[in-house]
Amino acid sequence: MLDARDNESFLGRQCLITGGLGFVGSSLANRLVELGANVTLVDSMVPDFGGNLANVATVGHRVSINYSDVRDRLSMNWIVRDQDYVFHCAGQVSHVMSLTDPFPDIDYNITGLTVLLEALRHHNPTAKVVFASTRGAYGEVAQLPVNEEQPSNPKALHEISKLAGELILKAYAQQHGIESVALRLSNTYGPRSQMLHGKFGVVNYFLRLAMDGEVLKVFGDGSTQRDYLYIDDAVDAFLLAALESTPGESPIYNVGRSEPTTILELVQAVIVAAGNGGWDLAPYSDERKAQEPGHYYSDITKIRTRLGWEPRVELADGLARTVSYYQSRRDSYWPRLPVA
Repeated sequence: MLDARDNESFLGRQCLITGGLGFVGSSLANRLVELGANVTLVDSMVPDFGGNLANVATVGHRVSINYSDVRDRLSMNWIVRDQDYVFHCAGQVSHVMSLTDPFPDIDYNITGLTVLLEALRHHNPTAKVVFASTRGAYGEVAQLPVNEEQPSNPKALHEISKLAGELILKAYAQQHGIESVALRLSNTYGPRSQMLHGKFGVVNYFLRLAMDGEVLKVFGDGSTQRDYLYIDDAVDAFLLAALESTPGESPIYNVGRSEPTTILELVQAVIVAAGNGGWDLAPYSDERKAQEPGHYYSDITKIRTRLGWEPRVELADGLARTVSYYQSRRDSYWPRLPVA
């Protein structure tokens, strides 16, 4: 396992992070700064997408921030030059939003990635790309746990756009020699996630509601299984994937816990971590029911075997760390409730 305390693989290396002020991107930035990398962040600060300067408050003086858009060809042509690693985290990441407006998924997730890869093809074809994909690319699955050999049958355009991104990466690897790897992240939570709404991940929003003393709504009977991944473990996977040599291959890895937790178990753990809140069952809306993919948890044999990665943070510990982070920084992430 890559260890920030003694590893020098990123010391002095040039690292570009798209979506660098968002949840995953900023978490990568903080770790890479610790490892001695020279970090450049690109973020267009689209409202509601999660970009927040508070995410890099402790390292902001040690990173370069470019307020640009991955869809801007001229801008990306310059930004990618001389980079050793490109961590592509920019994009529309809400399954819920894609149900009402599919065009941002096409615009950011497909066009944005292609603009980035074209910039690399012409100006820096030796950079390694690590792509933040999603376990939603599988859709409804036939067998648990889910390994990378299972067919993809995504239900909504968000997941379809991420699957398309994986195929685009593969095409550029095979045709233009741009090394890449895609990580299918599973229900990632932790510090630096936006907390204004629940469209980008249920765990952090549940934590917000519980910390505010509200009732958490559990859809159905609460028995649906998921695996929940703490952000530090996800960052480890990104760094290990960046270091792997993958010429012409563009491998895909599941990045999850491989241990199922029901939604009800999650909610109960959230309430314990927050020391507040309650829960109640609620029926699925027709729209949510139609898009619900059913149970999911990851088979991580491939990434464990090839990269030596496995998650280290248990759910209760990760939730406690997340609560602690937001308790001391709450005003930077969501407004306080008015005093009665």
